[in-house]
Parts: sequence; C-alpha cells; structure tokens
Amino acid sequence: MKSVMQGDTRKDSLECVLAARLARQHALQRYRRRHTTAGKGPHFLRQGQGYLTFCSNDYLGLAGDPRLAEALAEGARRFGTGGGASHLVCGHSEAHEILEARLAALTGQPRALLFSSGYQANLGVISTLLGRGDVALHDRLNHASLLDATRLAGASLVRFAHRDAVDCGERLSSLATARRTLVVTDGVFSMDGDVADLPALAARCERHRAWLMVDDAHGLGVLGTDGGGTWQAQSLEPGRIAASVGTLGKALGTQGAFVAGSETLIEALIQFARPYIYTTSLSPALAWATLTSLDIVRDEPERRAHLSTLIERFRLQAAGLAELDLHLAPSITPIQPLIVGPSWSVPGSGGQGGQGGNEAAALALAAALERAAIWCSAIRPPTVPAGTSRLRFTLSAAHTLEEVDRLIGVLFDAARRLRSARETLTGGTSTREAST
Repeated sequence: MKSVMQGDTRKDSLECVLAARLARQHALQRYRRRHTTAGKGPHFLRQGQGYLTFCSNDYLGLAGDPRLAEALAEGARRFGTGGGASHLVCGHSEAHEILEARLAALTGQPRALLFSSGYQANLGVISTLLGRGDVALHDRLNHASLLDATRLAGASLVRFAHRDAVDCGERLSSLATARRTLVVTDGVFSMDGDVADLPALAARCERHRAWLMVDDAHGLGVLGTDGGGTWQAQSLEPGRIAASVGTLGKALGTQGAFVAGSETLIEALIQFARPYIYTTSLSPALAWATLTSLDIVRDEPERRAHLSTLIERFRLQAAGLAELDLHLAPSITPIQPLIVGPSWSVPGSGGQGGQGGNEAAALALAAALERAAIWCSAIRPPTVPAGTSRLRFTLSAAHTLEEVDRLIGVLFDAARRLRSARETLTGGTSTREAST
C-alpha cells in the first residue's frame, strides 16, 4: 500500500485533509500561534522585545519568585529531577507525601492525591466515579477538560444553565432514574472570571443524593482568608464537596494538580484512576518547591490583599470602555474579561452571521496592545461562545498599580483609534446606533 508522503496531492491524503482544516481555521480568524518567551512574568521577552503581560495565570506572582527556584534546586539535589516511575511502582517520594498532606489541609479535606496535570486529575476523578448508565451534570461554561473526561468515561453529559442552582436542581429531579449522578462545576470560571454558588449547588446535591465535584484551579491560593479557594471564600463546609480539584501551575507557581477528598475517594483513585496509575509521578523537585509556595500563601496574605486592590482599580478605570461597546464581565477575581460587543462585528468578514468581525476586532485590539509592548491574548471560539470574543486580562500580585494604569491608558487609546477607523470604513455609524 502506498504510504502517505509529504507533498501528496490526493484529496484524501493526510496533507490535504489537514491543510483544508488549517485553511478553515485561518478563514475563521481562529488560527493560533505559539510565542517563545524568555524572562519571568509579568515581564517577558519575545524576539528581543520586552512585554508587560496580562495573560498569565500566575496570580500570586510566585512563578518567578527566587525562593521557589532555590527550593526547586534543593529538591533536585535531594530527590532528583524526575520521579522515575509511577507512584505505584517506586515513584512516590517523601516530597510527594508531604505535599499531599499540605494540600489536603489547605482544602480542608482528609486526603489529597497528586496528578501530573489538571486535565489528568479531572479525567481520573470522573472516570473513577462514573461509567455507562451514569450522568455528569455540568455547568454550561465548565472547562473543556471536564467535558472531555465525561465523554471518555462513557457517562451521559447533561448541562445546566451557567451558575444557576435552581436549573441544576430541576435537572437533578428529571435524572432521578440515573444510576449515579455527579454535579460538576468550576469554582472560578476560567474565561469569565465569575464564581460558582457552591452552597446552593451543595444543597441541591444533598437533596437529590448526587455528588458534587469542584474544579477550583483558578480559585486555589487566591480566594478565601487562607487561600483555600472558593469553598473557603463562601464558608462552605469542605465535607459537602465529594471531590475538589486544584492545580499547582496557577497561583502556586509550579506545575501539576491534585484531587482532595475523603479517605475512601483517594484510595479509590489510587486503585482505579488510570491517569494516576499509568503515569510517571510528578517531578519530586517540583513537589518540594510547591511546599515553599504553600508557605508563602500562608505567610504572606498581603499578596492577596494587593491583588484585590489591583482588581478594584482595573474595574473602576475600565468601566468607561462600555461606551465603546467593550464590556467587562462581572468578575471579582483576577480574571477580567473584556468582551467585544456586537457593534464591532462586520458582516462578511469571516465566520457565520458576521461573528468573524467580532473575532477580528478582538485580534485587532490585542495587536494594538502588542504594539505598545503589552501582551494580552485574544480569546475566540470555540474556547468561548460565538459572538463573545474577548481580551482576557489576568492580574497578578506581581503587577504594580502603575502598570495597571499603563494598561488602562493604552487600552482606551487603542480602542478609540480602532473604533474611529472602523466607523470611517462603515460610514460613520455611531457606537450607540450600531449596538442597538
């Protein structure tokens, strides 16, 4: 059989099939590119150009903290750089054991279990708890990894309206015949920055004998008096959550993830979670460095206080962008999305229903910021729903008030210039007229 070689022009060749998909991605304004960086956030170098970044999830500014670098080096000297094997063979080190105990304490749960990534943690939990005949009831804006985990587990996927506990309860009532039901929600939603109502969801789960799973990747370390996450900020008893998922690669500044829950849950994951069983353990040096992250979260609450000040300042100053049909999502977290309104869409510019114009406008705004040495990526479908393309600004405790002020000034200038140019091209239609 003839092998598929690069340059094969047959319509069914690998090259032609994938090239067509890539061309479609270009046409939809959704083609994504990687950027190679140097330096430490929030200040990066790209191709020799310095940028002030507002798109990193390093919420507490720990990824570049020299204390973590020193702890990482110490961990490498003590335990080596790699785990060498899965946790169940010989890859479970003292560093992993200590870190799991600390993470359990932070989340208020009896035990925790480390995974190599948040994607693997979500897959491990859902595939262990559910199978065919079971149902996962998801918030409509849950992270893609949670949806993928449900599909891979073979369970039925049902969605309830975003942050709507009443709708969740009504759907639970209709699912009474399901063998098992797991309600799944993000704690903080990654693209919108808003927060789930965990007490209300927990009450519905208890009423309908369902289990509650919370992926608090973007809440851990940031929310709550001790940085415990969304449950702590909402004064929810942690035992009302069946499975809590957190990440080490955002506010904690390292890499990896974990699941926290009861003794029985953790033992079940060790026995049945394939992403845990069949994966080399997280680097023990990284686990050791993360212990220093937890020390800083505990000992330096001023980082969270400064972050709250930055959030308030950004929201106060950016509110005026609504006059240009650019709208801040209702978020009290470091994730501050600026959604491009409908008046920016240009019919015929790509996509369906004129949505390509909305996406093109988000890209143009991001490019204008880059020209001013500010980096914030445009977020477009399918990551967010069609017509809601945005700039997803993320604030860090490593930012200064002056840097936020600089961002706001550049953002207003870029938006006014692009708006003026667009209105010239479309005959001078005003923002108010175009958006009504």
